[in-house]
Amino acid sequence: MEIINWSSILESLLFAAGDEGLSLKQLAEVLEVDELRVNELIENLRKEYEEANRGIMVVQLAGTYQLATKKENAVYLKKLVDSPHTSTLSQAALETLAIIAYKQPITRAEIEEIRGVKTERPLHTLVSKILIKEVGRAEGTGRAFLYGTTKEFLDYFGLKSLKELPQLPEKVEEKFIQEEADLFFEKFTETINS
Repeated sequence: MEIINWSSILESLLFAAGDEGLSLKQLAEVLEVDELRVNELIENLRKEYEEANRGIMVVQLAGTYQLATKKENAVYLKKLVDSPHTSTLSQAALETLAIIAYKQPITRAEIEEIRGVKTERPLHTLVSKILIKEVGRAEGTGRAFLYGTTKEFLDYFGLKSLKELPQLPEKVEEKFIQEEADLFFEKFTETINS
């Protein structure tokens, strides 16, 4: 007989759902159990966190369940958010931000085509730092999200408008493009880290 670790599964689902959370109905459908059983599983997970004095807890907000940090740890979370180390962007995020700044509005697929690699994580980072946002939906099948920069992007880099972005050269050699990109990202990184 297979033993199912419901707490582990429920914890994974709530973690993956993030701030959106999951409703009782969604959890019941995914776990393939009735809503009464889901209530019982959630209560068991709550007790496990409480008894182990963990840093997270299960909360119910607006009809959904989600994982949240304990209020008594807020001082440390604030320090993390305010830390200068958390404000730096990865090379992937910088590349993605530059592409969006120059090509907006642009879909994730178009960004990935330019970069040649997945951009889900850099997009998430940029959205969470409020440097980019969803500005609409593309026409056609799937109606993909279109991304653009925010007012905070302009403020952060001291720009009045996107017209102040450095002009991209019309036609240049591949070697020159790479040198310019390296210089751009170096300056971009210096701006962000200062």
